[in-house]
Amino acid sequence: MSQIDAIVAQMTLQEKAALCTGATAWNTTPIERLGVPQLFVADGPHGVRRVPDASSMAIGALPATCFPTASATACSWDQTLLHEMGQALAQEAIALGVDVLLGPGVNMKRTPACGRNFEYFSEDPFLAGELAASLIDGIQSRGVGTSLKHFAVNNQEYQRMTISAEVDERTLREIYLPAFETAVTKARPWTVMCAYNRVNGIYASEHRALLTDILKDEWGFEGFVVSDWTAVHDRVAALRAGLDLEMPGPRPRRTQAVIDAVLAGELAEATLDEAVRRILRIVFMAAETPKGGGFDAVAHHALARKVAEEGMVLLKNDGIL
Repeated sequence: MSQIDAIVAQMTLQEKAALCTGATAWNTTPIERLGVPQLFVADGPHGVRRVPDASSMAIGALPATCFPTASATACSWDQTLLHEMGQALAQEAIALGVDVLLGPGVNMKRTPACGRNFEYFSEDPFLAGELAASLIDGIQSRGVGTSLKHFAVNNQEYQRMTISAEVDERTLREIYLPAFETAVTKARPWTVMCAYNRVNGIYASEHRALLTDILKDEWGFEGFVVSDWTAVHDRVAALRAGLDLEMPGPRPRRTQAVIDAVLAGELAEATLDEAVRRILRIVFMAAETPKGGGFDAVAHHALARKVAEEGMVLLKNDGIL
């Protein structure tokens, strides 16, 4: 029996349900009696937004380097540079006590009115996937995890929390999923974050075809699926679909809903156990990286400037326009 299986066997139903919901806005629930530490996450990947108070969603963060956005870095077409930037981000995450950076984002830019366009690399699935894989490799090479987002078809701002993206299978496979597939299969991010929106009428947080059939079974994703913040509508349905961790927390009613569903036979405890195993695997991977220390802010500022310079593109009108 593996260490994780041994821990799962000792956990109470209440502890399992609690682990699958955040303890605060930014960390998971520790289980001290079984030696399970918390996992601390922070917004990224353009800079580590480590809030001083984990219970708060308020704006404000400890000092960190502000790197150029994905929309700028994609203009460099430079995978090596993205890898270097990822390593620097990981160093800052370690110094600030962060286990997982919430990024990168690889959704396609389909409308200029999308408020998250700056977080996304490109209109091109190939470029977005390759650059995301390089950034993920850079961050995770230093023992800090990533969260590939927002899965999937999160491309608009209008009614972002509820709108249904209607898309046929061919379009989904040729435009909206390839960047995710490349990043998952090449770089193996520790986590994947679901989107707010619906896809063909089903909330992404409850979309079994996306979260389990494609992501986990087809692509072999081994980490855990985390919700975008407040993206979960039905916690039990989301667990059944493959949504392992709901954020933010605490959400006592959601935790109790999972407990009640298992006791009533409406949710198989084996399904809950699978989510727990996936979360525990990442929690212990993160714990292997000692946190603390400092980072070279001057060097990182110089790197951020270099990345910005490489992302500046000048087009010459040579009789075309």
